[in-house]
Amino acid sequence: MASDEGFSDFFYTAPDGLKLHARIYGEANTDAWPVVCLPGLTRNARDFHELALYLSGEAKRPRKVIAFDYRGRGRSDYDPDISHYKVGVEAGDVLTGLAALGIEQAAFIGTSRGGLIIHVLGALKPAVLNAIVLNDIGPVIEVEGLAHIRSYLERAPKPKTFAEAVDTQRRVHGAGFPALGDADWARMVAAISRETEAGLVPDFDPALVDTLAGADLSKPLPDLWPQFDALAAVPLLAIRGANSKLFSGATLGEMQRRHSGMETIIAEGQGHAPFLETGDLPKKIAAFLDRVENQVEYK
Repeated sequence: MASDEGFSDFFYTAPDGLKLHARIYGEANTDAWPVVCLPGLTRNARDFHELALYLSGEAKRPRKVIAFDYRGRGRSDYDPDISHYKVGVEAGDVLTGLAALGIEQAAFIGTSRGGLIIHVLGALKPAVLNAIVLNDIGPVIEVEGLAHIRSYLERAPKPKTFAEAVDTQRRVHGAGFPALGDADWARMVAAISRETEAGLVPDFDPALVDTLAGADLSKPLPDLWPQFDALAAVPLLAIRGANSKLFSGATLGEMQRRHSGMETIIAEGQGHAPFLETGDLPKKIAAFLDRVENQVEYK
């Protein structure tokens, strides 16, 4: 049963025994494709709360929405073996969760790492992908963007209060996100943090930072063009933050060349990764999902 916040908590067990968590919005919405939301590296299901409320309730065609906490994030168990914090394992966890929910096909929205997981799902179980929304991610990750993320995580400030955390996020990331207001930054901090006796802390396993330590950022990172090309038949919407350092305009252009039916949105005044609940992004995402589902139904 959904809570007063509009969702219910779903717990399931990974193949290696970890207890994992997802949020379910709009459980009674069975007349449209469900939507699966996959967050970024250190983020969690709360990133999608406002978007999920819109897609499951306010949209013209309400949908069931499932937002996952990967292992080591949010309400999912931390993994004692940090070598399991990798895209392939997390993709398997998502498939396990969907199987537990009885979901065989869905539309997928992936932010950053979530988009990488979608590329892997296309290789592991392509039939599960009805449609894809990639939020500021593609087959090529720019070294500058990943270096920025690693540097921030390794030297992340440790604010003690919520207000201090909001000020910190705005100070560190504000130049890349001039489109955001005070409420947006506050919502972000609420999504990525949790209260403890020691104060406010990031809501992920600190060992996740160590998984980036071995990345050689002196040369281009391996790309996923073969995996992307395998998605050519899947309806795709790519969103790029106009100020993104991780997802380049050149990569977006090459994606358009390879996937002729791909739709695009440039989120002005936002960097990596755009806040999907802001501006007209929820309506545009919902319209894309409705449009491609209608095309399938009318064939």
